[in-house]
Amino acid sequence: MRLLDYLDKGASLGAAAPCLTMHGQTLDYGAVQSLSYRVGRALARSGVRPGDKVAILSGNDPVAFACVFGISRAGAVWCPVNPRNEAAENRDLLDLFGCRCLIFQAAFTPLVGKIVPQLPQLTTLVCLDGESAAASPLAVPSPPAVPFGQWLDGLSDEPWQAQPADDLVILAGTGGTTGRPKGVLLTRHSIETMTAITLMSYPFEGRPRYLALAPLTHAAGVLCFPVMTLGGEIVIMPAPDLAEFIAVAAQRKITHTFLPPTLIYMLLGHPDLPAADLSALQCLWYGAAPMSATRLAEAITTLGPVLGQLFGQTEAPMMISTLAPKDHLRTDGSIATERLSSAGRPAPLVQVAIMDDDGRLLGPGQRGEIVVRGSLVMAGYYKDPEATAEAFRFGWHHTGDIGYLDEQSYLFIVDRAKDMIITGGFNVYSAEVEQALLAHPAIQDCAVVGLPDGKWGERVTAVVQPHPGRTVTAAEVRAFVKDRLGRVKAPKQVEVWPDLPRSKVGKVLKTDIKAALRSEPDRR
Repeated sequence: MRLLDYLDKGASLGAAAPCLTMHGQTLDYGAVQSLSYRVGRALARSGVRPGDKVAILSGNDPVAFACVFGISRAGAVWCPVNPRNEAAENRDLLDLFGCRCLIFQAAFTPLVGKIVPQLPQLTTLVCLDGESAAASPLAVPSPPAVPFGQWLDGLSDEPWQAQPADDLVILAGTGGTTGRPKGVLLTRHSIETMTAITLMSYPFEGRPRYLALAPLTHAAGVLCFPVMTLGGEIVIMPAPDLAEFIAVAAQRKITHTFLPPTLIYMLLGHPDLPAADLSALQCLWYGAAPMSATRLAEAITTLGPVLGQLFGQTEAPMMISTLAPKDHLRTDGSIATERLSSAGRPAPLVQVAIMDDDGRLLGPGQRGEIVVRGSLVMAGYYKDPEATAEAFRFGWHHTGDIGYLDEQSYLFIVDRAKDMIITGGFNVYSAEVEQALLAHPAIQDCAVVGLPDGKWGERVTAVVQPHPGRTVTAAEVRAFVKDRLGRVKAPKQVEVWPDLPRSKVGKVLKTDIKAALRSEPDRR
């Protein structure tokens, strides 16, 4: 299935059924279809051909998400852009992908203005909201931004779609340990497999009503596709406001939603929760970061047996392993505390194993790298055969996570081989933060690690060694990184040490740093 097929399947179950809703305004399936036909034709008229890359830079917005299906109509490839990224990172991604068209919200005009002059291949800019784009600073560079309504003017909403160039449907950016982003090639087979696993593994009764609070550029977006196959409604929140989340979930009888652990912790402590009627909820997915088993048990007690875990990554979207709501409980109905710290069992349609450095598969309880294969896995990294070969060595996709499978095939993740830090549901690569730190004139050396954090899952922690005779404060370091990489990647804890522990060959020993920090009081 192409991405457009998920919309068309939902429409076949009733074109008048609600599809995308925000602030009480609803686009039914027929309206989203009509809009997708016009967007597809507008892309073709703008010179976008099958196989070309089209990026969307937007917060959570129904029209922006509807454009995804217009991109698919044109036979083009959707490139989701994270609005939280800084200009340089998004510029590098759009340059790597060779994007021909960028569809964006007016709120991101300053960010787009920094990107456009360095991307000559970007020939079409479309501003989603309002006619103000014509008068914005973005109208000065070439090409000028075209208001969305003007871009669609005169185009038919009759059924139409181009023949795709290949099976590629999404080209997603992911950070790299060198700091240079990579493009993950997701085919229709990857998304089909993810969709099938979702429908097989979690409860769906009747037409679902899915509340999308998390960014649609991440997990919240791809979870829309299985919902649409059942003709479900997607209720979109533009910002993560938990009071509004509780009110909307109760008022609209939400059946499914996704929250990272950080927001679940905040939800459990929210004063509006005890009085809210969330009895319609069938599944609250959690994932994208480690979750405290204690807080998970609290969530099950408070919300009922509706928590559903998923574990995946951009290269194998969402469903490497699953822990359905019923799997959080024992047969007698009590909470299965012994498996709450697991990532569930390998998903249907996916093979998961534990591998040592020499390519040998390990037995139950033995720790090694988590590897996966099957149609869920990406086709490779865009224009990066070396990285692709490294990821696919020994015939399996290497996740970079260290873990083990127990005797009942529950998967436990114990470390991250690539030093990736997951904080608040977002991936942060330590080498990227280290590169930013080393640009500070007072810092001689540094190390960045992730430490357990009750709110964020992990917190980005930096240990810096100043140049002799120089000083630097924690606040200065945080501000310096935030200015270069954004708030998410800025360290929440900064320690200033006169020297860093090193091996005999001078390599910084991060394991020693972690051990030292864990044995000391939190001095954030």
